[in-house]
Amino acid sequence: MDVYEKIDLPLASVLARMEAAGVRVDKNELDIISKKAQEEITRLEKAIYDLAGFEFTINSPQQLAEVLFDKLNLQPPRKSRVKSRSTAAEVLNELALVHELPKKILEYRELAKLKSTYSDALPKLIHPVSGRLHTRFSQTGTATGRLSSSNPNLQNIPVRTELGREIRAAFIAAPGNKLLSADYSQIELRILAHLSEDPVLVEAFRRGEDIHSRTAQEVFAVAPFAQTPDHRRVAKVINFGVIYGLSAFGLAQNLGIDTREAAKFIAAYFERYSGVKKYLDAQIAETRKTGFTKTIFGRIRPIPEINSPQPNMRNFAERTAMNTPMQGSAADLIKLAMIELDRRLPKDFKSRMILQVHDELLFEGPEEEIPRLTKLVKEVMENVYALSVPLIVDTKVGNNWRDMK
Repeated sequence: MDVYEKIDLPLASVLARMEAAGVRVDKNELDIISKKAQEEITRLEKAIYDLAGFEFTINSPQQLAEVLFDKLNLQPPRKSRVKSRSTAAEVLNELALVHELPKKILEYRELAKLKSTYSDALPKLIHPVSGRLHTRFSQTGTATGRLSSSNPNLQNIPVRTELGREIRAAFIAAPGNKLLSADYSQIELRILAHLSEDPVLVEAFRRGEDIHSRTAQEVFAVAPFAQTPDHRRVAKVINFGVIYGLSAFGLAQNLGIDTREAAKFIAAYFERYSGVKKYLDAQIAETRKTGFTKTIFGRIRPIPEINSPQPNMRNFAERTAMNTPMQGSAADLIKLAMIELDRRLPKDFKSRMILQVHDELLFEGPEEEIPRLTKLVKEVMENVYALSVPLIVDTKVGNNWRDMK
């Protein structure tokens, strides 16, 4: 009842106002992106046909399987849980380590998806009167309590690909306005520190240390000044992987290293962050007993599969039991911040909250209001709930959603 009365119910009207406000999108920019994407797709098609030695229907799983496993004689990965001739992304990722063609297929699929989902679809969704895009937010679309958005789904525009970044650049502020982005920094790791009370993790966050650098120091016994980018990269994958119950096999795949080495890394991590290990183990044991897990605020997620006789289902359920308190609590925190900001904005600001994407809030407002707005947003988001470690919010300002600083 608490979650319903204090979070989900008051948030409904906040989301309605955000949907009505919408976000401005540059249609011409999207047309240019579509043309560019088409040129790139055509180039990739040619490269794929050259590598295969003949033309085939790239989108046909059957024909692609024939090319990969019969023509090129590639071996499907042994550990693949799916059927052996699968052309699913996880299989292609493994095959891409030994041949160029699967790598090109993955690039082709991502481009085609971005083009059809965003650069081709968004212009058709621009409202004829407002000239803006009005996504729909749903509070019941996920099991963790995270918001989802549809028509269009703005929650998964990739930020890592060049085309994904270009699509973000098409989201623009109205004339005379700027966009402000406010993003919780490493919120799930901070919640893990709060819930596990692990002394090393708590101290690192309280001191404002670079958490990936600290983990590299703990796992590899390398002082920060002697760390290479590789140390930090591995530490980052371990830090975020632990939240998602990453196995040694999963970590090995992610880093392209031997499973035994990955197992050593995980063991070293849990030796140094023993409080985290205790907490995650207790989390699984508790969920086994009760059949559900919950967030800091009491949002419940049933996980009956945790006692399943099938190892695959049970393992997935265990990972879910570990991750839900972090992901769900982060979702609840940002919702509370949204409710408070929605209450305070109309009093002194023309600025509006227009989007929420996971740990990030996006605002649009007159240029002269932005410094005051930044101060208010940071203050509300960082103080919305007292964790045992500080909440930190990074803010950026710009004319579009990509070029912000």
